[in-house]
Amino acid sequence: MGRLSIPVAAAICAPGHYNSLLMTPKAANPVPSAPSDKSSASSIPVSPITLSIDIGGSGLKAMLLDAAGKKISERQRMATPAVPTPAAVLVALDALRNQMGAFDRVSVGFPGIVKRGKTYAAFNLHPLWAAAFPLEEELAKLWKKPVRVGNDADVQGYGAIQGEGVELVITLGTGMGAALFTDGRLCPGLELGHHIWRKKGMTYEDHLGRRGLDRFGKKEWNKLLQEAIQQTEALFNWDHLYLGGGNTKKIDFEPGANVSIVPNETGLLGGVALWREWK
Repeated sequence: MGRLSIPVAAAICAPGHYNSLLMTPKAANPVPSAPSDKSSASSIPVSPITLSIDIGGSGLKAMLLDAAGKKISERQRMATPAVPTPAAVLVALDALRNQMGAFDRVSVGFPGIVKRGKTYAAFNLHPLWAAAFPLEEELAKLWKKPVRVGNDADVQGYGAIQGEGVELVITLGTGMGAALFTDGRLCPGLELGHHIWRKKGMTYEDHLGRRGLDRFGKKEWNKLLQEAIQQTEALFNWDHLYLGGGNTKKIDFEPGANVSIVPNETGLLGGVALWREWK
């Protein structure tokens, strides 16, 4: 089994300037927005409506959420552009947006490092995303709506966690994302997927992302995933682990009592959390 030398969870949880450093869901209050003409018989208001977007290496997804984070539309999907530059992805997102109904604000989960609405790395998209691309600002100008952007694994985490104890989220898709929470509070900036693991020069993502699945095959990939579950439990002492992303359908073992496989749409359901206060 490989060994890790990254800081422990307490060090990772130090305050930082990340858009995804959010308040615990239990203490959260949605920010006010312009009224919507849609109403609900429920005591929980529908408005403000959030257009939640998940940018992935192979697909772009979107869904409308009510004020409580419940879905009020079906998930829509289109392929990520073959050459996923910022300009190409913006064009595709605008086409995806045209398939959706009216909304008041936008949340975006982005597969890379995000600080203050700008992208600093996108390991499975295009190098141009690493040059502090102002994704939040560009979408706000394009759609004339307020926009907030966070790391995609962080957003998925907020859609999955229960808010109690130490919870780790791992996404298994084109790449591998990870998000760590303590009592519902995000520990920002975790890039576990790009840490060296098992073999020199190879990362968690190299083993467990799509490249690893193609390289090692399904049987070996499942063995590696079981090893990674044991490794992360020893490292973070998590109380619960959530596995998400499109490649969870390749899992052929029972992951254990404290491990849950969450549906793909969880990466969209966490979008409302980006509108809760943070410092």
